[in-house]
Amino acid sequence: MPNAMTQNYDESSVTVLKGLEPVRERPGMYTRTENPTHIIQEVIDNAADEALGGFASEICVEIFPDGGIEVSDNGRGIPTGLHPVEQISVVELVFTQLHAGGKFNKKDGGAYAFSGGLHGVGVSVTNALSRRLEVKVKREGKIFAIAFANGGEVVEPLHEIGTCSLKDTGTAVKVWADGKYFDNPNVSLVELERIMRAKAVLLSGVKVKLKQHINSEIAIKEWHYPNGLTDYLNDLIADNIPAVPTMTVERYLDEETEDFAIGEGAAAALSWIEEGVANSESYVNLIPTPSGGTHESGLKQAVFTAVSRFIQHHNLLPRGVKLQSEDVFAKVAFVLSARMIDPQFQGQTKEKLTNRDALKLVSTALADTIELQLNNNVEAGKKIAEISIRQAQARMRSVKKIEKKKGSGVAVLPGKLTDCESEDIRENELFLVEGDSAGGSAKLARDKATQAILPLRGKVLNSFEVHRDQLFGNQEIHDISVAIGVDPHAYTDEVDLSGLRYGKIAILSDADVDGSHIQVLLLTLFYTHFPKLIENGHIFVAQPPLYRIDVAASGKNKPARKFYALDEAELSSLLERLRKENIKETAYSVSRFKGLGEMNPDQLKDTTMHPDTRRLLKVAPIEDMAEMNAIFTKLMGKGEAAARRQWMEEEGDKVVADV
Repeated sequence: MPNAMTQNYDESSVTVLKGLEPVRERPGMYTRTENPTHIIQEVIDNAADEALGGFASEICVEIFPDGGIEVSDNGRGIPTGLHPVEQISVVELVFTQLHAGGKFNKKDGGAYAFSGGLHGVGVSVTNALSRRLEVKVKREGKIFAIAFANGGEVVEPLHEIGTCSLKDTGTAVKVWADGKYFDNPNVSLVELERIMRAKAVLLSGVKVKLKQHINSEIAIKEWHYPNGLTDYLNDLIADNIPAVPTMTVERYLDEETEDFAIGEGAAAALSWIEEGVANSESYVNLIPTPSGGTHESGLKQAVFTAVSRFIQHHNLLPRGVKLQSEDVFAKVAFVLSARMIDPQFQGQTKEKLTNRDALKLVSTALADTIELQLNNNVEAGKKIAEISIRQAQARMRSVKKIEKKKGSGVAVLPGKLTDCESEDIRENELFLVEGDSAGGSAKLARDKATQAILPLRGKVLNSFEVHRDQLFGNQEIHDISVAIGVDPHAYTDEVDLSGLRYGKIAILSDADVDGSHIQVLLLTLFYTHFPKLIENGHIFVAQPPLYRIDVAASGKNKPARKFYALDEAELSSLLERLRKENIKETAYSVSRFKGLGEMNPDQLKDTTMHPDTRRLLKVAPIEDMAEMNAIFTKLMGKGEAAARRQWMEEEGDKVVADV
């Protein structure tokens, strides 16, 4: 008998969300919902983009007693005339329409060459999640105002409220966040100050001010860093004494190359810390990236290249010591500011940069500059070399200790395991690969020093209800256990992980339904019989792309390009980007990978295996064992067919089918 959910499913059941409704319906897809700080940051970022372009010299944030927060700048002011296509004022358009803004056209005379805004959803999200939002614009000798309320509705249409001098321009946006969309209705003052302080550091010559109304008084804070990144990094590491004076490096391209445009590049402040935590921050076009990304990988590569060359040039490396990137970078505290025309972030909150070309941009821009500074200050360079070599020697001693713990009775490793050379589990990685064909590509794509490959034949046994003593009756599970060096155990067991051979164990399967099934079976194995590996953060899921887009070369300065998309949503986003670049459909082709075995080793390496460009998801530890067991029982239990059927009938309309 059909349940209540399916009885009334007809044409009227389909809902179309318009305007800002999608944001109000699912705010977590567009912004962080712990508190309203991020929607205020969206407004600050717009003011900062004006300053980054050289059009504003002041940014002010004012917090009022009624909860309103105003962000003002003396930039060009948002245009107030009618949009030529939409026939509504531009200032209304950018606050009420998703994907409307002045930052799409980065070239050909666009309003912004470098900006953090990419998708045109920033301030419209702020408007959607506000009780009230007011905008004042000074432009062309006039002062205009418009107001929105109830999540983005125009309550006071754009109107002129006064006049000003022609040189007096700028925008002021006052926001009253709607607390019902956030866990905490108040902004984080600590985070807001950190954001503003960073803008002052990264925007040389720009005054950044915070005004806060406290009772009947106004508290004012101003940030000013005459020495920019150096002063800021010294503040970050104030509790630690650097081994050498802070080094500042900067390079922006002054001529266009095949890969990068004029003005792209990076600046960084670096300091080596012998004791304590090496604090670091990174930014792209003034946008903070707390989760790092490919620009940080580029800095890491630049530092390793420069220090390695310095050590080699001065013959400082002891015999038998092999320097690795982590040895050089482990004790580095840094502030990195990258500048790119078209940055690509992970999600609307922009916490991580994902451009693969950012690694090359930062590493090539800064490696030579860092090496030059080391050679200009040889004593500091030798101290940095000493710290790096000491790290390498400590790592090598750790490997020897691991070897001593291994007894002579260790099980013979599986014959199909292609092991790595290193025995340091902190850097070793094991990829559990679906099928021999994909395993062959993965073997050619891997870094043989640190990456091992174990091909799996077919689908692994559903081990949810298999007793631990019977697990090794399945050859695949036997090989996995022997390869990783850990015996099956329960969540409550005291487990000795000293035999663990890999710090990261990654499930690598096809990006289709069968691949997802294999992921589920392997995750069931680890959750049920190797839970301590998950609890200690050793289990990961690789994310190979499902689509490839080949863009043909067009003209002298636009070489052929390749893009990879994880799923349909990312494919749509990339195709939309190509349309924005006015690339014709005939100039690119889209192909779908049928499986990992169809990818050549270079593609597999670049998209899935190389640490700097891959997407690797860490499997989260179990927080609620009772709830987790209930879910696994329903999904994987042999006697739960009826419960699964009921669940599919109730929830089946939410599935996204891959057909």
